[in-house]
Amino acid sequence: MHFSLDVLRARKGDCLILHFGTADDPHLMLIDGGPAKVYKPHLAPRIAQIHRSRELEPNDPLPIDVVMISHIDDDHIRGILELTADQLGNSPDLRLKVASLWHNSFDDLLTTAPEELLSGFGPASFEAGTARRPDFDAIEPDEESDEEEVHQTVDVLAGISQGRQLRDDREVLQRRSPARRQWKLNHKFDGELILATRDTEAVTLDGGLKMTVAGPMQPELLALQEAHDKWLREQKQGKKNPEAMLAAFVDKSVPNLSSIVVLAEMGGKSMLLTGDARGDKILEGMELAGLLDADKKKENWKRHVHVLKVPHHGSDNNMETIFFERVPADHYVFSGDGEHGNPERATLEMLLKARGVDAEYTIHLTYPIDEIDIERQADWETEQAKEKARKKKNPATKKPVRENWSPEKHSLGALFRSNPKFGKKVVIVDPGKPHLINLLEPIEL
Repeated sequence: MHFSLDVLRARKGDCLILHFGTADDPHLMLIDGGPAKVYKPHLAPRIAQIHRSRELEPNDPLPIDVVMISHIDDDHIRGILELTADQLGNSPDLRLKVASLWHNSFDDLLTTAPEELLSGFGPASFEAGTARRPDFDAIEPDEESDEEEVHQTVDVLAGISQGRQLRDDREVLQRRSPARRQWKLNHKFDGELILATRDTEAVTLDGGLKMTVAGPMQPELLALQEAHDKWLREQKQGKKNPEAMLAAFVDKSVPNLSSIVVLAEMGGKSMLLTGDARGDKILEGMELAGLLDADKKKENWKRHVHVLKVPHHGSDNNMETIFFERVPADHYVFSGDGEHGNPERATLEMLLKARGVDAEYTIHLTYPIDEIDIERQADWETEQAKEKARKKKNPATKKPVRENWSPEKHSLGALFRSNPKFGKKVVIVDPGKPHLINLLEPIEL
């Protein structure tokens, strides 16, 4: 029996392949496709490698049970859009037979038409990667709002048009498939939104993979829908510039509600796949779904998993040591190249504090430590310059300006060097060969 996570380099994003089933009946789940420049150099070759390992005929499609978009953001969805565009072409290098797409589009979460969500921002205001997105520096959230939450909300809104494109691509691919049996939307959820409810019942895929949804949470979604309806009414009453409209829409629940969190289980092993959800909300969702107990005195207050995909590329935003205490793992996957500061040193310090160095576990980084630190320092200095500019503009602001970058205080390299036993737990994804975390019988590629 196979249950393995295939971790691919995905720049600042996520791109994972879950292998499960048996040698005679193998199954696949593709989780995210990363941002631009991930599909062609990394994901497409890996898919072709899996096709060859199955000894399929060149014209035989590779079966994939589920393609899941764990978070509505360019660094998760772009590679999947390149994949669907490839499949829609007349002569793709490799045909896929995808049973279902798991995807919560943001406009579906808010029961709002994409055009209504985007109205007032300009036709290309939120096209991911364009220069016409709202100006971050002009956004003035209140003192309680976190800078990263503002950026995450913008990125989610930027993904609206991408989500709409993916939905259109999926519909065409389903129509083209025999008896419309491929590319079904959220097929284990009757085509509806994928949500965590109280005591959520697990779904089981062909091949025996058990999946329990722990996010987004239905009660929080209902609250956001009410807030969004109010925002839409206010927006229609008067014209505001995109920055003012966005500042009014910043909500701590937006990034979390945009992430699908699932616990995958097979053969007594488990993987927690977290998207970009907040650590505290993941714990709440696991409690809601019956995977954790809120009472610290009870045994189920903690839940060991064998693989934890660390949320939001290792960001320390809304992450606390207690998350790693309550969800200890054998393998921690940090997917990020240092852009936006991720993975953050503070997050790894939380892991070190929670688990120590004597416990047996492995830290999987998708890029070499020195390369990550170069990007992290560049991001640090960019954000410092923004903070100085805002402080100059508004001296009364309570938000501090960060100190100058110090390799000793801020780099990952210094952290691992000062804790050699911790550093020995790190393995780096090699772009030249599969990086497989085998929990049961090993996969041969």
